[in-house]
Amino acid sequence: MAFHVSLVGRTDLSGEIYRQIRQAILDGRLRPGERLSPTRELAATLRVSRSTVTVAYESLLAEGFATSHMGAGTFVSHQLEAKRPASKTRRSVRAIRVRGVWETISPPTVFVRARFDFRTGLPDASLFPHRAWRRVVARALRSREMVAGIYENPAGNWDLRAAIARHIGISRSVSGSPDDVIVTNGTQQALDIIARVLLEPGDVVAVEKPGYLPPKYLFKALGARVIGVPVDSEGLIVEALPAEARAIYVTPSHQYPLGVAMSLSRRRALLAWAEHNNAVVVEDDYDSEFRFGGRPLEPLQSIDSTGRVVYVGTFSKTLLPALRLGFMVVPPSLREAATKAKHITDWHTATIAQSALARFIDERGFARHIRRMSRTYGERHEVLTAAIKSNFGDYLDLVPSSTGLHIAAYARRASVDHIDAIASRAFDLGVAIQPFRVEEEPQGIMLGYGAIETAQIAEGLRRLRSCFEECVSRRPKAA
Repeated sequence: MAFHVSLVGRTDLSGEIYRQIRQAILDGRLRPGERLSPTRELAATLRVSRSTVTVAYESLLAEGFATSHMGAGTFVSHQLEAKRPASKTRRSVRAIRVRGVWETISPPTVFVRARFDFRTGLPDASLFPHRAWRRVVARALRSREMVAGIYENPAGNWDLRAAIARHIGISRSVSGSPDDVIVTNGTQQALDIIARVLLEPGDVVAVEKPGYLPPKYLFKALGARVIGVPVDSEGLIVEALPAEARAIYVTPSHQYPLGVAMSLSRRRALLAWAEHNNAVVVEDDYDSEFRFGGRPLEPLQSIDSTGRVVYVGTFSKTLLPALRLGFMVVPPSLREAATKAKHITDWHTATIAQSALARFIDERGFARHIRRMSRTYGERHEVLTAAIKSNFGDYLDLVPSSTGLHIAAYARRASVDHIDAIASRAFDLGVAIQPFRVEEEPQGIMLGYGAIETAQIAEGLRRLRSCFEECVSRRPKAA
């Protein structure tokens, strides 16, 4: 790798080359065993004589910072640990001020692997159709888009947008043409684009309470005023919406975290409220592809007759989070602005992944994958819910749910300290769960079944119950 040396305004050229390479070695930017540029090559790059570089290298060799091997070149010495000084600040730098909103937002969660992983939003990566995906990626690499080597339309690859429109039209009764579809880097970018298009600083966004935290943080970071609206067994309570809300973010098909579905009457009331108050409803349909009972309810978007709903979907739950592929279906009045916002955000989503996914959907690979995964997840849902009812009746009240990749349960006798202690102790035993909060307090847990094998559920729950017995039976220590 060519190492950058700056000689602008310098007079002692050999000394400057020596000092900058030496400092890079001490800082660890040049690692032991790394090959330095040949003297002739570095001299040509720096527009100096070869002898100038040679003198610098000789100083490095003499002081043990580098070693030379005949015919192979000059390398950073492996014997440097004793020479490397303790790191220290070379000068005092005043901290750069950041906006206060970032002090109120929790840091991102680092997903450390767990043997018994009940965390939400994680599909089973071991069942991803690797062979079929490699085939469509190989074809995408030979596609005309790759041969042309140009930027993609910010709204997304046309074939993928058409494939998405067909798929959600059949599977979810979502109405929209390919022109209405915008491909994004997951749900979070879709929400970011919507907020940029709709919201002025200080505008009110209503979110579910309890609800999914990343959108709440996003809206706050963009200057919106976020107000939580309570949820009951029928979903968001429309009567509690603030009159000044410019946008309402909801998860009606599988409310996060509780897992309840918004009733049809509540859906109609929400749409009527949005029309009356000139607001936009953002419908996050994140995992309703997987349904294990009951009659499916129509999405808000499909019963919206006034163009008030932005429908957001993702492939993170159905395929893999690592693909970072999502989409939104926008009303015609928002198409142009949303496309512009996508353009200035990151121009476009990765072309190869878009082209591959378009083929995967068109060749029915995606539909087959959904059917196969639905059977697997359905079995896990049944095993998990039965075990919670039979083994945790004295600790948890299960929230009925027949959709998606997680269930939720209210804790009966567990305090704030109890729930935190249970989650921490469970993780020590290799069991990962997620508490959820009501009125800013953790009052229950979510249990995902996407990433845990069916055969592991019983042992994972046995360990979890031991944590409840250990933590709830004793009074938490005073702070």
